[in-house]
Amino acid sequence: MSEPAPGFSRYPNHRVDIVSTTDHVRVLLGTRVIADSRRPLRVDESRHNRVWYLPMSDVTGDFLSATDHSTYCPFKGHAAYWTIRADDAELENAVWAYPEPYEECLALADHVAFYTDRVTLEVNGQVQRPAAG
Repeated sequence: MSEPAPGFSRYPNHRVDIVSTTDHVRVLLGTRVIADSRRPLRVDESRHNRVWYLPMSDVTGDFLSATDHSTYCPFKGHAAYWTIRADDAELENAVWAYPEPYEECLALADHVAFYTDRVTLEVNGQVQRPAAG
């Protein structure tokens, strides 16, 4: 059973907008397709760049291996991480998910996101550029 996110009581104006779309999102490492989805979630969060979350079932699991790394978000919950291994490349902690998100972000369960500065992420054929630091 999920619980309310403690972050929203402290910061009631913080937004985590989760929209289900039919956009075509692909994640590539070089020419290797790591994920391909037509049912992603588009997440727009206060003070963050847009993030695309893909159903785990649309990710080629052979390329991912779970790590011990974790982080915490008071709005979404505890995040788990995976390393991508394909060909000669290894991208440590390049994928994350919220296995048991807070109730305001339950839609994120069973979805993963990718760091766009480490992989190529295309939305409807357009490469998404990582945010400038």
